[in-house]
Amino acid sequence: MTRPALAFTKGLGILTNPYLFYMSKSILDPARIADIEFSNDEIARYSRHLIMPEVTLEGQKRLKAAKVLCIGTGGLGSPIGLYLAAAGIGTLGLVDFDVVDYSNLQRQILHGTKDVGRKKLNSARDRIKEINPNVQVDLHDALFSSENAREIVEPYDIVIDGTDNFPTRYLSNDICVFLKKPNVYGSIFRFDGQCTVFAPHLGGPCYRCLYPEPPPPGMVPSCAEGGVLGVLPGIIGVMQAIEAIKLIVGIGEPLIGRLVHFDALKMKFREFKIRKDPSCPVCSENPTITDLIDYDQFCGIPQARAEEEAEAPVPEITVEALKARIDRQDKFVLLDVREPYEWDVAKIPGSKLIPLGELASRMSELDSADEIIIHCKVGVRSAKAVRELQKAGFSKLLNVEGGILAWAERVDPSVPKY
Repeated sequence: MTRPALAFTKGLGILTNPYLFYMSKSILDPARIADIEFSNDEIARYSRHLIMPEVTLEGQKRLKAAKVLCIGTGGLGSPIGLYLAAAGIGTLGLVDFDVVDYSNLQRQILHGTKDVGRKKLNSARDRIKEINPNVQVDLHDALFSSENAREIVEPYDIVIDGTDNFPTRYLSNDICVFLKKPNVYGSIFRFDGQCTVFAPHLGGPCYRCLYPEPPPPGMVPSCAEGGVLGVLPGIIGVMQAIEAIKLIVGIGEPLIGRLVHFDALKMKFREFKIRKDPSCPVCSENPTITDLIDYDQFCGIPQARAEEEAEAPVPEITVEALKARIDRQDKFVLLDVREPYEWDVAKIPGSKLIPLGELASRMSELDSADEIIIHCKVGVRSAKAVRELQKAGFSKLLNVEGGILAWAERVDPSVPKY
């Protein structure tokens, strides 16, 4: 990506961008707002919009007529849902299939402590209705897939992608290209976030123009593996909500052809121009992909699983069996390959810490004659550690199935889950 040229407006101190895409009208058909009416309570609710010359009553009618689909009700979906509801979006569709977990509460503000264990869709609906009972909330309790994407997306005017996995990002992009719907994209990781609008039918690029191919499976860690600052999705999600509102009302300069990157540690925004790829397989004049595909296969997930299965299976031990061996005082080394900051949060007594990234340089601390039982958070990194040690000549190795989370759930509830 290249950063766009920026020009300084003399005397005003305003940065302007020669590549800006200017909207002249709403994406909605004007006929959609002909019969829209407001109660006195709604007039009072939206009064701060109505007195803005850029919005007025007509703009608020467009918001009420609009149908917006938000894929995901997590970190990004929370501020998106809350602020679009407060703004007066008429119909808000939500796609999710997950349940609320304690680890969600640090950033997923649609859900509260009392909602732990509930369907995210249900708690999201209840919270949105508290914010604005006038909003129609449509729930799609399903994993967004190539089998249901067209049916789910078709009734909506705009799609907002609040997900954190590559198959869904490519899927939401492709279906939006095919159905000519704007796709408001956002992503977050640790302290960084980015936002843009993909809309080839409005002259901009699509997600595949920016990322033609997904990274290899496991190359990019998820928020669950790498973490995310809890307030970061609030910033990026609100930006996505703003972009949707601008497209609906028909005001401002949408992020079509522009990507905004935010660095929370430096409190700095940077803007990049995204060019439309003339050979894009989906949005070019001569596309090679004209229908939805198997996105797991495209992102290499089945291949990665097949490669893992092709290798000799990693020998495993359950947490219950591990507890029994500890109680019997069997002789073995319990090796923890997580990071020190994870160790500070939770640990199994008697374990030895060697982070996976340091294992190759610290193998001398281990004796190949010992039986070594290895664990991490969920069993993925420890499986890699088993294979690494096997290649180095260690043979008495066991991987703890489910890691320390399984230990906390099934053996010792006093161990914190994170």
